[in-house]
Amino acid sequence: MLFNTSQFIFLYLPITLLFFFWIARRNIQLAAVWLAAASLFFYGYWNPKFILLLLASIGFNYAMGHAIGNAGLTDLDRSRRLLIFSVLCNLLLLGYFKYVHFFLSTFNRIADAHLEWIEITLPLGISFFTFTQVAYLVDVHRGVARETSFAHYLLFVTWFPHLIAGPVLHHRKMMPQFVCPGTYKPNFDAMAVGLTFFSIGLFKKSLLADQFAIHADAGFNSVVAGHTMMFFEAWMCATSYTLQLYFDFSGYADMAIGLSLLFNIRLPISFASPYKAGNIIEFWRRWNMTLSDFLRDYLYVPLGGNRKGLIRRYVNLLATMLLGGLWHGAGWNFVFWGGLHGVFLVINHGWRKWRAGTTAPRKRWSHAAGVLLTFAVVVIAWVPFRAPNTEVTTAIWQGMSGFNGFEALWMLWPLPSMPFMEQEIKLLIGMMIVWTMPNTQQWIGRMVPDGYDPDSNVSLRMSQSQSQSQSKIKWFAVICGLLFAFSVLSFNKYSPFLYYQF
Repeated sequence: MLFNTSQFIFLYLPITLLFFFWIARRNIQLAAVWLAAASLFFYGYWNPKFILLLLASIGFNYAMGHAIGNAGLTDLDRSRRLLIFSVLCNLLLLGYFKYVHFFLSTFNRIADAHLEWIEITLPLGISFFTFTQVAYLVDVHRGVARETSFAHYLLFVTWFPHLIAGPVLHHRKMMPQFVCPGTYKPNFDAMAVGLTFFSIGLFKKSLLADQFAIHADAGFNSVVAGHTMMFFEAWMCATSYTLQLYFDFSGYADMAIGLSLLFNIRLPISFASPYKAGNIIEFWRRWNMTLSDFLRDYLYVPLGGNRKGLIRRYVNLLATMLLGGLWHGAGWNFVFWGGLHGVFLVINHGWRKWRAGTTAPRKRWSHAAGVLLTFAVVVIAWVPFRAPNTEVTTAIWQGMSGFNGFEALWMLWPLPSMPFMEQEIKLLIGMMIVWTMPNTQQWIGRMVPDGYDPDSNVSLRMSQSQSQSQSKIKWFAVICGLLFAFSVLSFNKYSPFLYYQF
């Protein structure tokens, strides 16, 4: 089931929400069970047979969490062995469904063999619910997490706003919310903020991402069919995908936050205007922040981080980004994309180290130049992320480098059936949005006195102080209502989120 469908918005969501608070008035434990059951239905709506796989994964990790926690009280070595065993089992499950064909095809290519395997359907969200549980097991071993209620653990893993495409959740941040009695009482201010998040995210997906998808898909498909791109056409194709991916994924993240707020649950923020980043280090602190934190805390730091010398630090960075790329998909294009960003990070850290030893003054225009340079290298790196093979990647990069020549902008026709200059205008609008406008949480800060803080224990309340603030809120509500209406009216085709495939 997709967030951007009438079935979800007008049937599943209101039924789940109303029954949740109705049951919570009688028994909050049953209300938690209801949410877990509704989340399982949400997951199984796509393919019911994978509910058993999800439940098996949850049951195994819940039991291993208990074993690891109990062993940690008396025998840390045994706790560590149990942790290694359970993490390997999770990785084997993920590897079987996601990577077996990748490894077999790679082996066949290298060894000129012809090994075959049965066709495997990739379960939705397997990377996210696997990584969420791996983080839980590591935290149990570290002594910072423990769960005794299976119903609450089931809800933690299956929580439907995050289950399919993230964010990656931490038990220690989510469970206090699921056990808090205040969660089970309606908070209409939180609902208003949640609907705002959801409306903005729905607009990003339906009326921005899907528009850029038209041009990105047309461009990449034309190269697959043998078309040779020149300079501006290649850059517009890659930039279209760059904007599509951002509005698609950040739209999902906004909707997930908004849906959770309807139930008084706060999810972490995943995006903070990443295309405004002045360097690639800052970009990764703003893009898919929960995954970046996971890779840092559970991979980069255990590898040694920056504690074992400069060369080892750079090796750890490259290894982390290569594995982060492979996490996104079973293909060498994803590994290559991760490796590119690893190289970018190494160069950026080296540049910072060199700059720290100089006395050169910082120019006023240097930040703007940094934003443009960072955006350009990110656009270049998204090409292999989207391209189906290295041949398409090379062909588009040749066009972007000017190898195939330059064309006049006024001669560009994105598609024969499209109006003149439509793609160029859309790209300008998209870049103005990502470079000049506030992000969703900054917009929310105009409604909520202290803004949206996912780590706060204070009940979310809208500003009640001044009539001027109330006037702003009313106008903002009208705008969000229009965004929601226009988005719903645009529902005319099946449009899954890009990160569903990961």
